[in-house]
Amino acid sequence: MKRVGSRTIAACAAVTLGLATVALAQSPAAAPKGEAVLASAQVTATVAKIDHRTREVTLEAEDGKEYTFVADPAVANLAQVQKGDRVTATYTEALAYEVKKGGRAAGATAGAVAGAAPVGAKPAALVGGRVTATVAISAIDAKVPSVTFKGPGGNTRTIKVKDPAKLRGVSVGDTVELTYAEALAIKVEKAAKK
Repeated sequence: MKRVGSRTIAACAAVTLGLATVALAQSPAAAPKGEAVLASAQVTATVAKIDHRTREVTLEAEDGKEYTFVADPAVANLAQVQKGDRVTATYTEALAYEVKKGGRAAGATAGAVAGAAPVGAKPAALVGGRVTATVAISAIDAKVPSVTFKGPGGNTRTIKVKDPAKLRGVSVGDTVELTYAEALAIKVEKAAKK
């Protein structure tokens, strides 16, 4: 069903955008503030051939190239897919960070979400995950510019800072909460009537 696929993509975008917003929530007077980066890519193809008995599907991309695969048994609604149907896949990822004055690294958490269209509907699915880790800044080199941090497992890593202005107000001992989220939404829509 078209609405199921649209809701799946909307949920994917909402989860990712929501994570970025939550990670950046901070009182207006607090400094420094964090940022979020969001990227999304979408591809669409047409079902060129389908053999329901063998579960072999051939998709034709917008550039005319064909890709053949065997659908996993987990694709419960393959019987609803017909030649000419449109398959859309949307991949979204976000990285958000928030610098917090002082504090200590608290560790890492992870979560996942998955869902699929109800039996009998056109196939649609969403799978996503989120990881949040708090790291402690152990060194800052303003000349490079770079920051060295210690992760929850005791590992250290040095990364270059793209914009040196982002280091203003940041000190050794501050913590940084990092949240990375990604989601993949796939939907199948009935072929457009000609």
